[in-house]
Amino acid sequence: MMELASRQMVRALRGGRSQVAFSRRLGFRSNVAAEWEGGRREPTLVGFLEAAQRVGVDVHGAIERFHPPAAAAFTVSTPAAWLNALRGGTSQAALAERTGLSRQQIQRFTTGAAVPRLSAALTLVDGMTGRAPDLVAALVDIEQVPALSARWRANRAAARLVFDRPWSAVVLTALETSAVRSRRRDDAWLAEHLGLTDEEVREALDALVSAGLIRRRGGGWEVVRTLTADVGVSDADRASLRAFWVRALADRVASGTGNASYNLFSVREEDLARIREVQRAAYREIRSIVAASSPPERVALVVLGLAALDGAQEV
Repeated sequence: MMELASRQMVRALRGGRSQVAFSRRLGFRSNVAAEWEGGRREPTLVGFLEAAQRVGVDVHGAIERFHPPAAAAFTVSTPAAWLNALRGGTSQAALAERTGLSRQQIQRFTTGAAVPRLSAALTLVDGMTGRAPDLVAALVDIEQVPALSARWRANRAAARLVFDRPWSAVVLTALETSAVRSRRRDDAWLAEHLGLTDEEVREALDALVSAGLIRRRGGGWEVVRTLTADVGVSDADRASLRAFWVRALADRVASGTGNASYNLFSVREEDLARIREVQRAAYREIRSIVAASSPPERVALVVLGLAALDGAQEV
């Protein structure tokens, strides 16, 4: 699939230019576009990104939109650091199992010892994030890449569940844990297990089924695919979702089933900036631990918060 997607991406990048004109625009004397689109040759990730820049695509902006936390490590000519940032705490062995690439290939791609072909890069990004269609959509018109466009549309529809029905993400996460997968549990048990109402669980399950994320199998539920909130959404969406989970944690703390610590203080401006960076580093470390943790056994919520109480400025 990714080989076909890479050919379609080149065609989408070419736009209304002829193959010869496009090849000349990229600085080639031969008709390299015809070879790329025909599958006789394939650009490297760097070659494609350089071509995109040459025809006016804001590559750095696309990378920022795709995955902001890793964007600082990105350069067009040497994307290894960016790939390694996307990898996070996921082991090479786990990536090899997900992608079909060898651990040696993954090591070479993420250390800069070799530059992957575009299809291999898409495969690797998909194994790291599950979001290769989003990367493609950030670089070219995704509707001109039929190999991935249907999946992109489905992913975006499913990702809205994270914001429109946040408990759906909790229920989906629970269905992947050994406590649920190893037994045929009814929906009432699942509600009690998660501390939710029967109605909240039923609504979440119905939404997950409609989005194609789960299906009935035997006496239980089978997870078909996971979802992600790392898609293009508004600042209001993100703020609303953060507020929802802060309230969820507050409810669990009030009921005695959650734990929270707080510290009220006054500090210098520069020390507040240091505290902010410690918070961000803790968040990154937690994500790395979660990414490397297998098999999943428990469902948990972590909320890291910091607020300036003497003004409206976000910290």
